[in-house]
Amino acid sequence: MATIEPADDFDPEKDAETLQEAMQGWGTEEGPIIEVLANRSNSQRVELASQFKTMFGDDLLERLKDELKGDFEETVLALMTPPVEYQARCLKAAMAGAGTCEDVLIEIMCTKNNTEMEELKAVYSELYEGDSLEDDIENETSGHFKRLLVSLCNAQREEGEEDDVDEDLAEEDAREIYEAGEGQRGTDESKFNSVLALRSFAHLRKVFDKYNDLAGQSIDNMIDEECEGSVEDGYLAIVSCVRNLPGFFAKRINDACKGMGTDDTTLIRCIVSRSEIDLVQVKEVFESRYGRTMAEAVADECGGDYKNMLLAIVKD
Repeated sequence: MATIEPADDFDPEKDAETLQEAMQGWGTEEGPIIEVLANRSNSQRVELASQFKTMFGDDLLERLKDELKGDFEETVLALMTPPVEYQARCLKAAMAGAGTCEDVLIEIMCTKNNTEMEELKAVYSELYEGDSLEDDIENETSGHFKRLLVSLCNAQREEGEEDDVDEDLAEEDAREIYEAGEGQRGTDESKFNSVLALRSFAHLRKVFDKYNDLAGQSIDNMIDEECEGSVEDGYLAIVSCVRNLPGFFAKRINDACKGMGTDDTTLIRCIVSRSEIDLVQVKEVFESRYGRTMAEAVADECGGDYKNMLLAIVKD
């Protein structure tokens, strides 16, 4: 369930006037901006931006950039950007410059179904003048991690429900993974890829059960023992998503709040990207696992208008 639903009483003209008044004169009134944007769906925000330009001859995103700053600005711009475009921009940024933010690639690429992946690739190419997401991945990553991401990028994952699972094939896949990992010296990551990147989530849940029966340990433990680096993180992300997708994002948000300082970019990306999908379930898992509500974590880790905006999205 989403924390942000389309507003029943949506009035783009009234909202445009509210935002214009909030940004007029000296200083900016952040409260009305939070109240409007955190209570409209993304499609309504896009319509609002169009109405704003019609009424005031000004680009709303550019005005917001001029008026806001820091993490609050980053959150507002994330809310104003269509979700697929936002994730495409996150991927491009993760691969820009020296080094690559592998965790961003993993978070986005490992959580897409085939339809979502095809849409993401199309938007990416449109945004970046024909650049191919797959080509950029091949240029910016390497080794088994690159092969995993390219497999995911091809959007060939089987799709099916629990009733469609072939028990014999699940057992065969579990055995092949065992033999590719702890059943031999060294690790055959290509076999991991062929199963983890191509089988349906329902099928993989059965494979994980069969693996546990066969090996006497969870597939997570085996991956931790047999793999390393970014490809290990990628495999573990897929396993986590297969078992409990909201749980995957709950962990991402908790990790962003741990230790010295806060990974605000990850916090913003996860909260905004799930706000119209399943943030209610993510909050439930978060509280159950980590002993505090997501709102409490946000209040502890963030401050000012940035904190108030995230709390308005989380809606505890």
